Amino acid sequence: MAGTRTRTGSGPSPYARAADIAELLHLECVGLLDLYKKKEEFPTELNVNTEHLVSVSSSSSQLSANDIDSILRQCRGLLAKVISQEEVFGVGALETKYEVQRKTVMDRLGHLIDSLVKRDGNTASTSGPEYPELGGQENGSLFALKLWIYRVYQELEHWTRTASKSLQALVHGGTSPQNLKAPNPGVAAPKGRGKRRRSKGRRDQR
Repeated sequence: MAGTRTRTGSGPSPYARAADIAELLHLECVGLLDLYKKKEEFPTELNVNTEHLVSVSSSSSQLSANDIDSILRQCRGLLAKVISQEEVFGVGALETKYEVQRKTVMDRLGHLIDSLVKRDGNTASTSGPEYPELGGQENGSLFALKLWIYRVYQELEHWTRTASKSLQALVHGGTSPQNLKAPNPGVAAPKGRGKRRRSKGRRDQR
C-alpha cells in the first residue's frame, strides 16, 4: 500500500496506466530482439551501425509526454516497415513464435500510444514523423535487410526502455529517471537524534 501512495502521490497520475503498459512493452521488445537473434543465428555480440533511427527533439534525459508520443510513433512506423519488408521476402508464411511476438509488440505499441492520447482526454501532439526517413537503409541484399531489422529491434528495445523510465518519472512528479529508486535520506534521522538526546539527559540526571 505504501508503494502505491508513493507512486501516485496525492491522487492517481494520468500517466500511471501508460507507465505500466510501457514497462510491459519494453520486456516484449527485449523478447522480440532475442527471438530474432536466435532465428537469424546472429552472434551474441553483433557490431552494427549505432546511429539512432529514431529522432527526438529534446536533449534532456527526462522526456515530455509529447516526446514519448513522437518516439513511440516512429518506433511503430519502423516496425510496420519491418513487417512489410519481411513479407516481401516471404517471412511470416507460417506463424512462428517470432511472428506472434512481433504482432504482440505492434499491438502493444498502438495500445500505449492510445493511452497517451487519452491520458487527459486530449490528443497529444507529435513532434516527429511516424515513418522516419530511412535513406534506403532497408534496401539491398537480404543480409543487409536482416542487419537493418536487427537495428530496428535494438531501437525498439532502447526507446521503449527510455519511454518506460520517463513515464515512471512523470508518475513520480518529474523525478529524474536515474533517481527513481534513490533512498529518501534522513527519514530515520529524527528518531536517532531524539534517542541520543534522551540518553544524554538520563546521564545528566544520574
